[in-house]
Amino acid sequence: MATSSTRHDTHSTTASGGWSTKRIAVTALFCAVAAICTLFIEFPILPGVTFLKYDPSAIPALIAGFAFGPGTGAVVSILPYFVHLATESGLYGTFMAIVATITLVVPASIVYQRNTTMRGAITGLVVGAVVCLVCCILANIVVTPLYMGAPRETVIGMIVPVLLPFNVLKIAINCTITALVYKPISKAIES
Repeated sequence: MATSSTRHDTHSTTASGGWSTKRIAVTALFCAVAAICTLFIEFPILPGVTFLKYDPSAIPALIAGFAFGPGTGAVVSILPYFVHLATESGLYGTFMAIVATITLVVPASIVYQRNTTMRGAITGLVVGAVVCLVCCILANIVVTPLYMGAPRETVIGMIVPVLLPFNVLKIAINCTITALVYKPISKAIES
């Protein structure tokens, strides 16, 4: 992983040390990739549970967070999901997508920012995974009854057989792919 001396946002275009032109451009690119992922690469990953769909949009957000820090990770965790407002997912889907991504990306990026080694990345991904899993389950208990029009007790009954396995699998896929592709993508950003 990158060392703190090779952070990707060291050349600022502002006097106060704000975002560099490169950081803004790369952040926009990550947002576009995440939006494409969430709109066009979406599929069920649990047999018989078609309303829960996986999309790889958290991967660009994780990479952005590792490359530029938690602020950039947060931007890429929020902006691309507003496209859901124009889909059948609507407000509930937008909210759930943001919660699922930002609660994974920001904690992982904070940990990695403090220790920019492979060990720091793995530790960050584990911390982010735990925070994300807890937040996704809590958000499902609150939001899913509104989205599905089902009683909260029904949703609570879905936690162990449906929601927990889906979220664990989704988080595991996102973290594994990020761990495998971050280094080559980071090198490409540097050049």
